Amino acid sequence: MINEIVKETKSRMEKVVEDFRHKLGSVRTGRASTSLLDNIHVEYYGSQMPLNQVATIHAPEASMLTVQPFDPSLINDIEKALRSSELGVNPSNDGKLIRIPIPPLTEERRKQMVKVIHEMAEDHKTAIRNIRRDSNDKLKKLLKDKAISEDEEKGGLDDVQKLTDGQIAKFTELTRHKEEEILKV
Repeated sequence: MINEIVKETKSRMEKVVEDFRHKLGSVRTGRASTSLLDNIHVEYYGSQMPLNQVATIHAPEASMLTVQPFDPSLINDIEKALRSSELGVNPSNDGKLIRIPIPPLTEERRKQMVKVIHEMAEDHKTAIRNIRRDSNDKLKKLLKDKAISEDEEKGGLDDVQKLTDGQIAKFTELTRHKEEEILKV
């Protein structure tokens, strides 16, 4: 039973880390990256669709992204969604292709981005701690129901804490790496 709880805890924590990695990819650095547009949604036939499902996105050079909609009638909606996003970009279109120049980040904007990634990391660390709490509660309930001994409970709690510490260390490392990437001019 303890092994199942630890295995489930590890699986849930790894999903949180993967989510954090995915979200870090959409945080803007000095270079153009197609993942910058992952969080952009466009209205298409009455529902919100991710941009990458209604258009082809390319990064032909370090400071330029291009978006080519599958349906040319969407070009103005896509451009509007890009302008209203938090990316701070100024797209232009020629009727078939949207060009998005990626301006270099100012020092102030870089510091803002670092704050954003630290907030994201803290939110994900909180999720990890909540998973730890859930697992610890399950272990304590097993002890209370006399399904396991105190020693087994202590071992399980230690295993869950080691998992938590390992995952928190991953967040710290990923955050540090992304911070260096953002601050590098």
